[in-house]
Amino acid sequence: MNDASVALGFAIFIWWFSTGIVILLNRMSRTTVVLSLALSSLLGVASLVGLAHTAQQTGVAGAYCAFTCALLAWGWNELSFLTGWITGPRTTALPSGAIGWQRFVQSLRAVLWHELAILLVGCAIVAITWDAPNQVGTGTYLVLWIMRTSAKLNLFFGVRNLSEEFLPAHLAYLESFFRRRRFNAFFPFAVALASSCLWWLVAFASSPLTSQAQAVGAVLVGTMLALAILEHFMLVLPLDTTALWRWALRKKKSEDHAFDAHAAPVLAPTLDKHDKLFQIH
Repeated sequence: MNDASVALGFAIFIWWFSTGIVILLNRMSRTTVVLSLALSSLLGVASLVGLAHTAQQTGVAGAYCAFTCALLAWGWNELSFLTGWITGPRTTALPSGAIGWQRFVQSLRAVLWHELAILLVGCAIVAITWDAPNQVGTGTYLVLWIMRTSAKLNLFFGVRNLSEEFLPAHLAYLESFFRRRRFNAFFPFAVALASSCLWWLVAFASSPLTSQAQAVGAVLVGTMLALAILEHFMLVLPLDTTALWRWALRKKKSEDHAFDAHAAPVLAPTLDKHDKLFQIH
């Protein structure tokens, strides 16, 4: 098995497993959620240290390490949001009759602190790896950020599958900000642009002038981009979007409500909730 195949398999497994773990943790007891947030925060700080350490490394191991560190940093963003710890100033459903600019502003208010947290972490990663030879971590984080933003916009404009099953009970009101429709005009442009970038990464990884470590890094980043494109198609195709993570979604609804009643006030005394579709990441 060559290096590209190993990198491909590694990225797919990490995407599938890490997504399921975050979903599963968010549906467990209050104590487990608080502990997972604390552990995720420590891992998030460690990931920044790891990115700084690997920024000057140009080997295959450095590419894998930077990729993993970027995923850990992204995982902190996702877990802090899905638990209701960092979300936005709006914590209630969309007002009835809100359309156009008003709907957009209220939707942004539901996730504002979360988006700012993503921005701050992204700026830290860019600063840490600035002008360094190893840009795998930065590339991975940017792909996750851009494609997740694209997914959120598609949910705002309207798609067939809202994947509301991924929302924990305490964030159920966020479904009111989504729109269900068969298709939207933004979708093909988002997929076309992402596919063009994926084509470039594949060409770069396949070039005889590309080093082994560069090729592995391109495959890792490209696989995350390909999976993000797949997730976009899962928004509009008549598919069961929960099938891959049913093992993480099997917690009983009563347990979700128990968490909603007891954990949310502890985790979010002044902030609150948003998002959905925690895939990719």
